[in-house]
Amino acid sequence: MSLKSLLMPLISRHLLSAQRLAAQRERTERKRRSSGEPHRVLYFHQACDPYSALAAQALPALAARYAIELQPHLVGPPPDSAAPERQRLVAYSRSDAALLARRFNLQFDGQATQPSAQALANAQALLLGAAGQGRFTQCACSISASLWQAQAFSPMGFEPASAAAVAQAVAQGNALRERLGHYLGGMFFYGGEWYWGIDRLHQLERRLQALGAAHAGVQGCLFEPPANEAAPEAKSAAVIDFFASLRSPYTAIAVPLVYELARRTGAEVRLRPLLPMVMRGLPVPGIKRRYIAADAAREARLRGVPFGCINDPLGTPTERGMAVLALARTQGREEAFLRSFMQGVWAEGVDAGSQRGLRKLAERAGLAWPDCAAALDDDTWRSAAETNRRDMFSLGLWGVPSFRVGNFSTWGQDRLWAVEEAVRATARTAAT
Repeated sequence: MSLKSLLMPLISRHLLSAQRLAAQRERTERKRRSSGEPHRVLYFHQACDPYSALAAQALPALAARYAIELQPHLVGPPPDSAAPERQRLVAYSRSDAALLARRFNLQFDGQATQPSAQALANAQALLLGAAGQGRFTQCACSISASLWQAQAFSPMGFEPASAAAVAQAVAQGNALRERLGHYLGGMFFYGGEWYWGIDRLHQLERRLQALGAAHAGVQGCLFEPPANEAAPEAKSAAVIDFFASLRSPYTAIAVPLVYELARRTGAEVRLRPLLPMVMRGLPVPGIKRRYIAADAAREARLRGVPFGCINDPLGTPTERGMAVLALARTQGREEAFLRSFMQGVWAEGVDAGSQRGLRKLAERAGLAWPDCAAALDDDTWRSAAETNRRDMFSLGLWGVPSFRVGNFSTWGQDRLWAVEEAVRATARTAAT
C-alpha cells in the first residue's frame, strides 16, 4: 500500500466531515459578526447560461425572504479546462433548464437557441447598467427573458453600460470567481461555500435560516428537492440505463438511490459502466475537483448516503474494479459488488488497488476470490466500456451518472426525480 493510499482516507475524512464544515461555518460567522458585515451573498451571472436564466428568476424572492446583501457579478463561460465537452454542455443545459423550469414553475423554453453575440452584448450592457443602479435583482429576470426569447429589450429607465465597462466587469467577475474557487455561472457564494443555481439554493436557504437571517413568516425553501414518491399501484416494466463510473463521487451517491428507485417502481436497472473522464484523456482541473468533493459530501449527507473517507480509485483500482464487476454480472452479483466497491472507496477508504482491499470488496458482495483473481487477467470489459461511452455520447451526454428511460435522457444524481417520472410514465402508458 502506498503512502498516498494510507493518507488519503484520513485527510479526506477530515476535510469533508460534517464537524469540520460546522466549525468552518462558525468561524466565518464569528468573523462576520465581529466586523459588522451583513449576510453577503455573491451571485455570479453568466448571461448566456440557461441555469443563470433560472437563477435570475429566483433573485427577487431570495432577497425578499432573507436579510441579506445580494451582490451580483457578471461572468463569462467556464474555461476550456473545466468544460472539455463544451458543445454538449451548451446543448444539454438548455434542455435540462427547460426540465427544471417545468418542475419548479419557472420560465425557460426548451426550444430556445443560444443568443446571438449582439443580443448577448446588449443584455450584458443592460445587466451591468442595472447593477450600477442597484436594480440588478429586480431587472435581471426580464432582461434574461428577453435575451432567451429573442425579443427586443424593454426600456429600463437607465443607460446601458459601455462595451468597455462590460468587458472589464466580466474580467473582474471571472477573476473573483476563480479566486474564490469556481468556474461556472449561475453560482451563489456565501461564507466560503458555493451553491449551484436553483439546484443547490435550498442548501443556502437552510444555512441562512439556521443563522436567523430569514424574515418573519418564511417557511421551507423556494425550490425544495423533490422527494421520493410512494410506490405506484402498477409496477413499471421500464428499463433504466445507468451510465456509471467507479471513479465518480456523484455515481457513488446515485448507486443506492437508483436501485432503491427500481425496487420501489418495479423498473430494471441496466448498468452501463465506463471509464472515468481522466482515464479517457479528459483531465479535470483542481478547482473543479475540489468543488465536486465538497458538493458531493453535502449531497451525500442530504440523501443519507455514506461518503467522505475516500481512497481515490483512479487508474489501476478502477480497472481492477471493472474486471471484477464484469465477473459479478455473470454471477448475478453486479449490484452487490457495485455497492460494495463504491461504499468501500468513497466512504470507507478501502484501497481497491491492493489485493487485500479488492478482496474485501469482492467477498462481501458474495464473490469467491479465486474467481476474481482470475478475472483480473481478462480485459474484455474494455470493449463493453467503450460501447457504453459511445452510446452515452450519442444521447448528447458525456458525464456520469447519466440515465436513459425510453426516449428520456438525463444526467446527475440530482435528476433521479426526473428518472422516476419517466419510469412512472412508462407504467401509466402500459396500463392504458
